[in-house]
Amino acid sequence: MKPLDPRLLRHARAARGYAALTAVLGLLTAALVVAQALLLAHALGRAVDDGVALGAGTWDAVAPLVGWLVVVVLARAVVSAAQERYAHRAATRAVGELREAVVAHAVALGPRRVAAGGGAQLVTLATRGLDALEPYFVRYLPQLFLAATVTPATLLVVLGLDWVSAAVLVLVLPLVPIFMWLVGRLTQGRSERGLATMQRLSAQVLDLLVGLPTLRALGRERGPAARVRALGDAHRTATMGTLRIAFLSGMVLELLTTLSVALVAVGIGLRLVAGELDLVTGLAVLVLAPEVFAPLRAVGAQFHASTDGVAAAQAAFEVLDEPLPAAGTAPAPDLATASIVVTDLAGPGGTPDGLRLTLGPGRVVALTGPSGGGKSTTVEILLGLLAPVRGTVRLVPLASSDASTPDERESDERASDEGVDVRDVERGSYWRQVAWVPQRAVVEPGVLSEVVGGDDETRAAAAALTGLADVVADLPQGWATRVGRGGHGLSVGQVQRVALTRALQSSAPLVVLDEPTAHLDAAAQDVVLAAVQALRAQGRTVLLVAHRPQVLALADEVHSLAALETVTG
Repeated sequence: MKPLDPRLLRHARAARGYAALTAVLGLLTAALVVAQALLLAHALGRAVDDGVALGAGTWDAVAPLVGWLVVVVLARAVVSAAQERYAHRAATRAVGELREAVVAHAVALGPRRVAAGGGAQLVTLATRGLDALEPYFVRYLPQLFLAATVTPATLLVVLGLDWVSAAVLVLVLPLVPIFMWLVGRLTQGRSERGLATMQRLSAQVLDLLVGLPTLRALGRERGPAARVRALGDAHRTATMGTLRIAFLSGMVLELLTTLSVALVAVGIGLRLVAGELDLVTGLAVLVLAPEVFAPLRAVGAQFHASTDGVAAAQAAFEVLDEPLPAAGTAPAPDLATASIVVTDLAGPGGTPDGLRLTLGPGRVVALTGPSGGGKSTTVEILLGLLAPVRGTVRLVPLASSDASTPDERESDERASDEGVDVRDVERGSYWRQVAWVPQRAVVEPGVLSEVVGGDDETRAAAAALTGLADVVADLPQGWATRVGRGGHGLSVGQVQRVALTRALQSSAPLVVLDEPTAHLDAAAQDVVLAAVQALRAQGRTVLLVAHRPQVLALADEVHSLAALETVTG
């Protein structure tokens, strides 16, 4: 990332005002640095001219200069405190805005992009990764502005006072950014590798925690420990390597600047002895010489403190720069009076290839086939989450697509030219009509009645069909029971009942059930079968992704994606 990347100002609005404030404070700091050096030089010069020992008359001569010097020092302290205060505020707001932008953009890109990028890696990036940007805002960016203001200002003042010292500083000054660039390049690569290691570690630890009950049931809970330990050691090694380079580079910069200031001091001393330079000028140049290098030294030191955040910001910009899929604007038709007509569908990777089907109210259509055959891809295309490679998915009013038998559906070519393409539909108006029950249902934390939703009568009727009513009756607090994140406190079968009840009591015309009987026993499977029959009786459109024959037997049509065969029930 550039020292001040324009993309950061574009995605984090709080950084814009902070950058302008930092520039103003940098100019003010430059003026105060020069004023402090000149006041100190004149005060010391006047004291020496009036006598080596400070007497009463000497103090009267230097008192005004000392008073102004105190005012300047206090002003520098106030400016520094203001810089620190607003830096923390701006850092918090900018990181929050950038985190919000990354999460929103990742959601807009769709689940396929999140899966490809690793959900755990995106979570790590949006949390701990971007939190490392705080040193960039609080320490690095202010010093960068000081280097752009204080260093040129002090160098110009030195040039006006003593061109010989200015020439020495000009000759040595370019070496500082050259060394910073050389060391920064190496450190940046290490920081990027450290972030990647941390993301892999977070992903594997998250997978381990999710699957820990299963691993414990199989007696394999200690198996992944070696891998997690190895990743932790790799992250520690990468972090220590970055710190080692930071310390070494800091030592190089300190040595370079110290020798440069010493060279200036020796030249001033020799010329003072020879009478070629007056004391006030020599003192002023001697005080200003370290100030020329101080901002650059601070930039070099703080750059290494911000490299982790810079690497995370670069990863965030890679996500934000990905183009979003074209968003539709047409309102979605009412799916309670419309069919979903799929014609000659082909998805990424060749799955599915040439699929044709029609979903309509009161019908149950099932997709089956081997893993990797395109079932999930088909569902994502139907829901507008993924663009097809070939074919169309159109929402057609029932008046235009009332076909219910295979012979009648030979007119799909005509129907597919009517209605609206799902890619042209405004997503919100479409998704509000969809109820989704995945293999592992997503249950938000909260009170059970609020998680399921609906009024008491509707919720009780749906719970009776799914068997959730018996589960609630056994809970000490009934519907007032609090459920943790991911359904914590309920078994897998009970969570599945919650998801089915939520789908039954909702008014969504389209219900998608992805392997609803996965991980369930025979009794729980009967609950799912009853729920599917109830959905069909309510006139809903039901799309099943299933393997079990008992579930497929309920479908009016079964599409096998392995051979693109259609079986009519």
